[in-house]
Amino acid sequence: MEDFETLLAGAAEAHGHLCPGQVVGVRMAMLGCELIGLDNPSAMPQIKKLIVYVEMDRCAADALAHVTGVRLGRRSLKFIDNGIMAATFVNLETGKAFRIVSTETARDKAKELMPEITDSHRQQLEAYKVMDMADLFDVEEVRVDIPASDMPGPTRFKAVCTRCGIVVRDKKEVLMNNEILCRPCAHGSYFQPVKGSTHAEKRQHTL
Repeated sequence: MEDFETLLAGAAEAHGHLCPGQVVGVRMAMLGCELIGLDNPSAMPQIKKLIVYVEMDRCAADALAHVTGVRLGRRSLKFIDNGIMAATFVNLETGKAFRIVSTETARDKAKELMPEITDSHRQQLEAYKVMDMADLFDVEEVRVDIPASDMPGPTRFKAVCTRCGIVVRDKKEVLMNNEILCRPCAHGSYFQPVKGSTHAEKRQHTL
């Protein structure tokens, strides 16, 4: 794995700017990979051994993805919308897993470490670079039971929604009243079709 400063510079470039969240994300990723025994996670063959569960869609998530190489498209990055600055690192080969949570007390610790910096944003940014891992993170070894439908690799499972005809992959369909449904048909969706802009036949997909 590259050194911290190199990884931080790359994460900031990928994210679009340097911020305290980038520092937290880079250090969290480096610690998580170390704990599960991966020293070069973004390259083969280790890239096939890692899944990361991220619990907040904030700056740190981009840094985690940059350092580890996990991606939604590779099915190695899982987003769990808990609103917690935390991530769980899983070694698929060994089953070893650790959940790392960014501490709230780190903000107060930053004031102690960098009292000469009055701007809180810059104070946290610089302090998080040098802060002890024990002050920056809470770490817990955990077990993660990953179903086959969530594993990286080619699509293994497909179903067709009996209501709209769309293909649902990776066991994400819903069985309701003896019907196989996609989640939008079963539970509603974040989007609402604009009347007249789409037709049911245009939403049809085939296996």
